[in-house]
Amino acid sequence: MKRFKQTLAALLIVSTTHVAFVQTAQATMIGTEQVAQASQGTTRSGAEARAHLNELLDRADVQSRLESMGVKAADARERVAALTDEDASRLATQMDKAPAGGFIEVIIFLFLLLLVTDILGFTKVYPFTRSIR
Repeated sequence: MKRFKQTLAALLIVSTTHVAFVQTAQATMIGTEQVAQASQGTTRSGAEARAHLNELLDRADVQSRLESMGVKAADARERVAALTDEDASRLATQMDKAPAGGFIEVIIFLFLLLLVTDILGFTKVYPFTRSIR
C-alpha cells in the first residue's frame, strides 16, 4: 500500500507539472484579403527601410558595438546605401525581429538543467548542491 501511495504521488506531481506546459490553439479560416493586408503591412519600401537602418546606426550602443567589431559607422552607412530595395527591406525586417538578449535564455536554461541534474545526482558540476541520492 505504501508503494502504491508513493507511485500515485509521483504520478500526480508529474501530471500537475505538465499542465503548465499545455497550450491551446484555435484555428479559423482567413480570407485572401486578410493575408494580403498582413503582408503589405510588414513590408517597407526601400527608402523607408534605409531610413530605419540609418536610425539604428545613429544609436550610440550600435555604434560602439560596430566599432568593437572593427566596422566604422561611416562604412556601415555606405553599405546600407548600396543595398538594393529588397535587401534593405529584408534587413530592416530581420533587425526588428532579432532578439535583444542574445544567448541569455540559453545560458539560463543550461544553468537550470545542470542544477537539476546535480540535485538528482546524475552530475556533479556545482559544489554548492547536494544530491538527493
